[in-house]
This record gives sequence, C-alpha cells and structure tokens, in this order.
Amino acid sequence: MATAQFEAPDNVPIELPLRQHRSLREDVWRQFKRHKGGVVGLVLLIIIVLATLFGTFFWTIDPALIETANGSAGPSFDHPLGTDNLGRDVLARLLVGGRISLAVGFAAMVFGLILGTGIGVLAGFFRWMDGPLMRLTDLFLALPILPLLLVVILLFRDPLKERFGPELGIFLLVVFIIGATSWMQTARVVRGEVLAIKQQEFVLAARSIGSRKRNIMARHILPNVLSPVMVSASLGVATAIITESALSFLGLGFPADFPTWGRLLFDANNYIQISPIRVIAPGVMISVTVMAVNFIGDGVRDALDPKLRSKG
Repeated sequence: MATAQFEAPDNVPIELPLRQHRSLREDVWRQFKRHKGGVVGLVLLIIIVLATLFGTFFWTIDPALIETANGSAGPSFDHPLGTDNLGRDVLARLLVGGRISLAVGFAAMVFGLILGTGIGVLAGFFRWMDGPLMRLTDLFLALPILPLLLVVILLFRDPLKERFGPELGIFLLVVFIIGATSWMQTARVVRGEVLAIKQQEFVLAARSIGSRKRNIMARHILPNVLSPVMVSASLGVATAIITESALSFLGLGFPADFPTWGRLLFDANNYIQISPIRVIAPGVMISVTVMAVNFIGDGVRDALDPKLRSKG
C-alpha cells in the first residue's frame, strides 16, 4: 500500500497509508457484493443459464423422443420429472425450453432497451421532440398490452412462419412485439435523467466549445444515464419472460415442437391432476428466474447509487 511521509514536531518522519484509488467498476462491484439478494439472484441466474445451455450434454435423452407406452409416468430414476402424455421426458424438454425462454427474454430486453433509451435521450435533449415523443409514449402506455399482443400475433404469425420458418418466425415476432410494448418506462426514466444532466456544467462547457450535438449525446449524456438503463435492463428480462410464458400458455406463442416454459405449462394444463409435476416444474423455473432477475435489479440499483457507494 502506498504511504505518505509527514514530519512530527520532533522532526521524526511518520508514514501514513494513502487510500488507493478505485475505479467506478470496482466500486460498483464492491457495493453489489454487499447486497445479499443481488448476489443470490446472480448465482441462481448463472446456474439456470448454465443448466439450460449445457444440461443436455449430461442429460442426453432426446426431448422429442415419443414413448406412448410410458406416457404420463411419474418421477423415476430414468425420468426424474416424469414424462408427458406422449412419453417425452419432462426434464429434457425443460432444459431445451429454457434456452428459448431465456433467449426471448434477453433479446426482447435488448430491443426494448435500445428503443426506450433512444426515445428518452431524444425527448430529453431536443426540446422540439419532447412533446411528440412523450405523447407517443403516453399512447403506448394507454394501450391494453395483452389484447394488442394477441391481435398482432394472430395477424402476422402465419406470414412470418412461411417466410422464416416456424421457430425463427415466431421468435422474431415474439421478440419484436414484447420489445415494442415494453420500452415506455425506460424512455420516461431516461428522459428525466437527460433533462437533469444536460444542465450540468460539463455539458454546458462542451456546448460552449462548439461540440456537435451527437458527440455531446454520445460522450456526455449516454454514459451518465447507464444507471437507470441497467436497472431497466434487469427488470425488462423478467417482464419479457413472463409475457412470453403468458403467450405460450394461451397457445399463441411457439408451437408444440419448441417447448418453452410457457408452452410446457399450456401442454400440461389438462393433465394437472394426473401429473402435477408437469405444471410445477416449468412454473418453478419461471418463478425462480424472474425472482433472480428482480434481485439482480435491486442489487444493481443500490450498487449504482453514489450515496451508498460513498459509504463504503
């Protein structure tokens, strides 16, 4: 550790430790590690992601293998979560379906985050765009989201399936419609931050030396709105996973050949009394994933709070 020398009254040098400089990333990570809920959520999410990505390398049963003679079997050594009515292994389908559910959640979050951040920055930075963009945001907030999702999917599902295939077409449609209906809160929060930041001295100084507006937004505005954007990102994943699960549960999401967690719930709906584990397993995965993401969001919010970081 670095030290500084000071002289006491009797001219004897005294070495005092100097506080080492920490970067913003180190401060944020240090504060995040103190948030027990955030750490637990991060560990749970990592376990779920690793299980869905690499679980099939260890559990090698084909999720599409049909064994009608073993249909609706209970948990056993060969099938820890039992089988469905067609004899397909529930655990294998749960692992494969998790990939699709998580992919939809993260992709829809990125799309909605980019859209919301862009609209929020433009509305906050350019006064003449504030009114129209905020009225557009209010319009989307006033729309009934679930009926809108159902109508759009019914209208565009078949054309996209024919053009891109059943899996990619439905994936693009679900990601687009979830992202296009989940950007409003991010836009409002980012707009408020931009309105406050653009009055700061460093932004006024950049304007005074003739910096271009796009450079000011890229170098000064966007880096300073990362805190609310990161929190919105974590919450957006949870919202997207729940929305996709709701659509699949209603039978309007992915087809039966692509078992997302919501689709597994939909398929098991009529067999809940015969094989309740078929409903419990995907329901638990959805709940744990959403809970983990929400815990991470709480931890990120506290870690990015400068008041809390200063106490550390």
